[in-house]
Amino acid sequence: MELKNQLLFNYIFINDGSKDATLTVLRQVSDQFRNVHYLSFSRNFGKEAALFAGLEAADGDLVTVMDVDLQDPPELIIDMYRKIQEGYDVVGTRRADRKGEPPIRSFFSKLFYKIINTVSDTEMVDGARDFRLMTRQVVDSILKLQEVNRFSKGLFSWVGYDVTYISYENRERIAGETSWNFWSLLKYSMDGFINFSEAPLSISLWAGAGSFLMSIIGILFIIGRKLIFGDNVTGWASLVCIMLFIGGIQLLALGVIGKYISKIFLETKKRPVYIIKEKDK
Repeated sequence: MELKNQLLFNYIFINDGSKDATLTVLRQVSDQFRNVHYLSFSRNFGKEAALFAGLEAADGDLVTVMDVDLQDPPELIIDMYRKIQEGYDVVGTRRADRKGEPPIRSFFSKLFYKIINTVSDTEMVDGARDFRLMTRQVVDSILKLQEVNRFSKGLFSWVGYDVTYISYENRERIAGETSWNFWSLLKYSMDGFINFSEAPLSISLWAGAGSFLMSIIGILFIIGRKLIFGDNVTGWASLVCIMLFIGGIQLLALGVIGKYISKIFLETKKRPVYIIKEKDK
């Protein structure tokens, strides 16, 4: 690599509770190379915890984050470093296309970014990857955000600074299989909405207000029809449908409120984001 004679590199690997021979390999590589380090969790804490642990362990003037499946092209670090030299604080990467990704996942990914950028004050770039090069000041700012419920794509954007992006064509992973299925991505996107927007609460509020207004109009209509035409009130089937509709809105609103309360509950516990079982000496 062109930068090897200009910069001193340290590599920090995070073993997020793997069940294969990853830890054994990391021990061997760490013993062989002094600039290779690792942290091994006591169990699987998830991507966000691993990312946070890596940022806490990194002490360089510049820090980059990269997935080990090599879907992120390592050769882009050269161009990223040049951009840093131009004065940028963060150089991120984004996929120019979603080639090779299932169409349904691409559709919902684009839909997520469109909605989140509409309802949130924090702009998130469609196709942006966690693979980015950051200055020490940016990393320190991110580490000040000690929340347990972390959504890194939002946190990276929230801290601000001068950011630029380098686009590259999507490519297949070198080894392994992704653990991210449709439902796990859906859950992750819901965390993004809850962490960076109050829109779900506002939607619940206006849905409740609209339902209440429609019920008042319905009551006035029934009373007026009775006084004018004197006919009996009919329509039990429609009444049941309306009751189910209103009940569904109430349960939806309670679910949204419960989701926010659960996040508050987890934050108040002050549990550590991760637990290290082993690290290099």
